[in-house]
Amino acid sequence: MLNLNPGDRVLDLGCGSGGNAAHLATLGMKSVGIDLSAKQLDKARERWPGVDGMELHQADALTYLGDTFTIFDAVYSVFGAAWFTDPGLLLPMVHANLKPGGVFAFSQRPPVEGCYGCQASYIPRGPEEDPAVVKRWDYEPDVWALILKEHGFVDVSASVLAPPAGSRRTGTLFVRGVEGR
Repeated sequence: MLNLNPGDRVLDLGCGSGGNAAHLATLGMKSVGIDLSAKQLDKARERWPGVDGMELHQADALTYLGDTFTIFDAVYSVFGAAWFTDPGLLLPMVHANLKPGGVFAFSQRPPVEGCYGCQASYIPRGPEEDPAVVKRWDYEPDVWALILKEHGFVDVSASVLAPPAGSRRTGTLFVRGVEGR
């Protein structure tokens, strides 16, 4: 899906505990993972100590992309920052940090019918803390495809993958585009 080769540079937007970033590093990629959560990054460092080729940074996607001079062969987000960052701000920055022909791919839950665009949720925290407010961007696959094309991506695909067998009923939205310079 990411069209990578050993030695390629790849960026995980919202790497969480680092499993995907570590996997790509063990395959020979130069893997960078970013996440807002220090706790998640601590888990990643505990879980994947000494993985050559993996860097982890605490940052939000827009700040990291705006501050780095690295050009990536692929950028991806698995239920991560691509879901929680305004695509009108994120996609130009991803585009600017991808090599020509580089891949941007992300996954998230599909939208709830009739609930499109920016959505907000309260996420419970500790008993003495107000809940955190989290925004996410939800669109139907065909709308995501148009949004990526409007931001210079080509060979765009967007679809909902069926859930695995079992009790889950919600599939996964998967979107992929190629930097079209």
